Amino acid sequence: MNARAMIERFDIDAVTAQLDAEGYAVLPGCFDSREARALARLLDERRVPVLLVPDEPGSGERLYFDEGLPPLLHAWREALYRWLVPVANRWHALAGLEARFPAEFDAFLDANHRAGQHRPQSHLSRLRAGDRLALHRHDEGEWVFPFQMVALLCEPQHDFTGGEFVMTEQRPRMQSRPMVVPLAFGDAAIIATGQRPVEGANGYYRVKLKHAISRVRSGERVGMEWVFHEGV
Repeated sequence: MNARAMIERFDIDAVTAQLDAEGYAVLPGCFDSREARALARLLDERRVPVLLVPDEPGSGERLYFDEGLPPLLHAWREALYRWLVPVANRWHALAGLEARFPAEFDAFLDANHRAGQHRPQSHLSRLRAGDRLALHRHDEGEWVFPFQMVALLCEPQHDFTGGEFVMTEQRPRMQSRPMVVPLAFGDAAIIATGQRPVEGANGYYRVKLKHAISRVRSGERVGMEWVFHEGV
C-alpha cells in the first residue's frame, strides 16, 4: 500500500486529539508482516556495520540510515510531514515559539542544512534479553520538528517479552507522568519529540517529554525510530 493510501486510513482529527491529550497517537497496522520483517532484516543485510554503543551498556545495536531511508520509509516520511505540518505549526503557536514549518518536506530539510543540521537520526534498534534503551529525546538544533515516529517490527510475546515503549512527561512543580505506548507488531506511533503545549489555568505552557524502551526479558526486539529533522 502506498504512503498516501495508508495515511488516508486514519482520521487526522482523532490523531490530533490524541496528540493534544497524551503526546502520542498510535497508527495500528502501518506495516504488514512482510514489510515489517523486511525492514527488520536490514539490520543484517546493510553493508555498513551496525553501531554498538559501548558507553551505554545494555543499549543493544543501532543501524542509522546514513545512506538514506529505504524507499517505503522515505515516501512515508514525506507524506506524514505534510499531514502533520498544520498540527506542528499550531503547537508552536500555542507554545509561544516563533518558528513555523514549511509545507513541503524538502524545504524543511533545506532549512535544516542551512542551520548546520546534517546528521541523520532515523535508525533501527535491536535489543536482546537484558538490553534496554534509556530515556532520551531528539531535540538538537535550530529546526526541531515537534513530532517523530516509532514502530515495532517484531511480535510481542512471540519474538520477545518485556521491551515496552514508554514515555515520561515532566510538568512544572509536578511529578513526572509515565506512559506506556501500546504497540503491536507492525504498529507505528506519532510521538512528541521533546515538548508539547498543555493548557493550564493561565493559558498554555510547555511540558518536556522523553521516551525509552524498558528492559527486554527474553528474545529479540527490533524497532525503529524515524525523525523528520536532522541532528547537529
